[in-house]
Amino acid sequence: MSSWVSHFRTPPSELVVLGMNAAELAANPAATKRVVHDLNLDPVLPFDDAEFGAVTCCVSVDYLTRPVAVFREVGRVLRAGGLFVVTFSNRCFPTKAVHGWLATSDEGRVGIVAEYFRRAGCFGAVTAALCTPPHTPGDPLYGVWAARLDPDP
Repeated sequence: MSSWVSHFRTPPSELVVLGMNAAELAANPAATKRVVHDLNLDPVLPFDDAEFGAVTCCVSVDYLTRPVAVFREVGRVLRAGGLFVVTFSNRCFPTKAVHGWLATSDEGRVGIVAEYFRRAGCFGAVTAALCTPPHTPGDPLYGVWAARLDPDP
């Protein structure tokens, strides 16, 4: 769920970006591959099983209409032990965010994302953190992440 920026201080050597706007994806200098795909129309990710070592979702989880299906798909495309990291702030487009997101606090949003991981059924222990120091000017940034369980233990 990317756009013209991927928010990495140091981007990985290979970075596949997926989003809804081809022009924005084309403007992303960190991208090595671009995929136009609307996860709300089709939550199935157009990638092979266990194709990625890590997946990020930056400031977009609040717009997913079928988040558990998307999280299951992320689990499918992640290798065992691979991390899925979801980041978000309290800023969003209110006309695009799902209702439950708008109706709760920052801590409630952390709980919502943690529940998506749990309901997906393919991730281990969920960790959450406020990634900006308290009382920092600007929007807070929260991270919630978990590793893909090994499907064949």
